[in-house]
Amino acid sequence: MSEEIQVVPDQTSLLVVDDLPIVRLSLQRILTKAGYRCREAEDVPTALAVLAEDTIDLILCDIQMPGASGLDLVKAIQPRIPDTSVIMVSSLEDAETAIECLQQGAFGYVLKPYQPREILVQVNGALRRRMLEIAFRDREAQLARKVREQTLEIRQSREEIALRLIAASEHRDNETGMHVRRIGLYAAEMARLLGWGEEAVDTIQSAAPMHDIGKIGVPDAILQKPSALTEDEWVTMKRHTSMGATILKGSTVPFIRMGARIAIGHHEKWDGSGYPKGIGGEAIPMEARITALVDVYDAASNRRHYKEPWPEEQVVELIRKGRAAHFDPQLVDLFLANLHRFRAILQDNPDESHDEDPGI
Repeated sequence: MSEEIQVVPDQTSLLVVDDLPIVRLSLQRILTKAGYRCREAEDVPTALAVLAEDTIDLILCDIQMPGASGLDLVKAIQPRIPDTSVIMVSSLEDAETAIECLQQGAFGYVLKPYQPREILVQVNGALRRRMLEIAFRDREAQLARKVREQTLEIRQSREEIALRLIAASEHRDNETGMHVRRIGLYAAEMARLLGWGEEAVDTIQSAAPMHDIGKIGVPDAILQKPSALTEDEWVTMKRHTSMGATILKGSTVPFIRMGARIAIGHHEKWDGSGYPKGIGGEAIPMEARITALVDVYDAASNRRHYKEPWPEEQVVELIRKGRAAHFDPQLVDLFLANLHRFRAILQDNPDESHDEDPGI
């Protein structure tokens, strides 16, 4: 890559900073003869004024000057390095000062008296490094942009896979696509509040909507029954948790693996009275605990064939009563403290038209 980069002097602006006019004149003659465009400044304030009004590619700066030093200038422009390269010029052979200048971002250090060739070699090298660093930064920005685009494509593909996987059960039990989408959005929001990384947040957003995928194995007569289920029918209905886990098990895809854990665990309860395993507390996977809470919130907040939407205060009371019994108390506290976030998801993603199931 370095062989491809060439410095074009007449397209390059340099700034010479020195309190001695004869030094500024000497450096300008060397640099303009080589084709560079040059400006000059007698002190640091003047140099900063030039930098504010013009694009400067490289600065040659004396270290010892009245008032602010050349090192002060390097520190002042440090945030814009490598956009502006700096070469220090000094009559003092001060190794400590030279090292500090380099640590602050200066490219080189030239001692007076200097030879024209030495100045030009240093300038050319500094400019080439500047161009390489800018090119590298641009490539990094392009790579980051591509990663963001690919991440978005993966996220959209993952969401589509999840929605297609649940489509069959969705049509059979009258759940709306917006319901399952909201479950994913709620779960993702809760994960963010818990401090999960973005990859884990994306994973649960795709996995949580598959919580009831096992209902595809429940007979229509039970799934769509308008009246209360018998004891035997309840036994069959409860099997949708283990059936969902069976459908999703064995995958190497992270969000499907998480979906399997959610499917089998989202009806477990904190106090151990849930199903199918009757486990409780932290033995229930966190993703399943999250889904259990947000699923109840959504079911209570929306219209079902047997009820109208509950008012928010009634939904909140239901969740409060379930704290440390049905739900993880930490999640309940976090949910209620950030209720406005979940309310916004509910309001921004309303059901389209048809009724939903009782959310068993």
